[in-house]
Amino acid sequence: MGSSGEQMPSILGFLKDKGFDDKSIQSMLGRCKRLHSVEGDKASENWNYLRSIGIQERKLPHVVSKCPKVLALGLNEKLIPTVECLSTLGTKPGEVASAITKFPHILAHSVEEKLCPLLAFFQALGISEKQLGKLLLLNPRLISYSIETKFSQIVDFFSSLGLNKEGVVGKILTKDPFIMGYSVEKRLLPTTEFLKSIGLSELDLRRVVINFPEVLCRDVEKILKPNLAFLRRCGFNNAQVKDLVAGYPPILIKSVKNSLEPRIKFLVEEMGRGIGEAAEYPKFFRHGLKKSLEFRQRLVKKNNLHCSLSEMLNCNQKKFVTKFGLMAGHS
Repeated sequence: MGSSGEQMPSILGFLKDKGFDDKSIQSMLGRCKRLHSVEGDKASENWNYLRSIGIQERKLPHVVSKCPKVLALGLNEKLIPTVECLSTLGTKPGEVASAITKFPHILAHSVEEKLCPLLAFFQALGISEKQLGKLLLLNPRLISYSIETKFSQIVDFFSSLGLNKEGVVGKILTKDPFIMGYSVEKRLLPTTEFLKSIGLSELDLRRVVINFPEVLCRDVEKILKPNLAFLRRCGFNNAQVKDLVAGYPPILIKSVKNSLEPRIKFLVEEMGRGIGEAAEYPKFFRHGLKKSLEFRQRLVKKNNLHCSLSEMLNCNQKKFVTKFGLMAGHS
């Protein structure tokens, strides 16, 4: 079997000792040919180093099964320098360990060939190194994407919506670091076209992308359309639906069963209001049912007050109590 064959029991013994079954071991050996020639002692060194930087022992099998190559990387030549580089991007303890656990392949990428060009690309868009570091550790998969075929395409997509001012891409990424991983053709364009079909203007679209980019990332058929259908079943007409989505875009991605339906029911049955009031104040759907809506409705009803949804909800709890003169007995 040759020298690699003589060493195989060593790596096999190490992996079995760490709890991997035969099927998992064969899968890892098939995906990482370099693993065949790794000695157990070297694998143990890398394993212990990863544990020493804060990756929990119970999560290490997941890290290794996702990227077996981490056991074959040179400890001093590759593993330690990469972790130290990533550590310069972090500001909180545990961020690097968390990033590696999310996407172990980040350790296999070249700092010079991938990370440095990525930093330069985003800095040219007005994103600071500190900001990019935060984004990269939140979504470490960013390092695996191509600047030419992935990032440039998404930046061009933002520009086509009029979002090409310096700092805007950084703001979008800060809101949702995962948007850069979606396909423009398969996800971002279809959601954009769907929002246009509801009646959103170009200005509305820009506001959605900047403030609620996660809406653009959801599947049209599985999430956006079912939520739209629910709103129409509730009796909202096309103009009201447009106002709702423009005023509070997450209404298209909130759970119908756990979020939208209970609030509509409370609005009509407990508050005695028509759905038209929600269309006039879409942020109604942002408020917590227990902590905000039920509490305020109880005080309004108890004191026999009359006010619009906006007057009732467009302020924090303290201001609400002060605004309606309810301080006494309701601290």
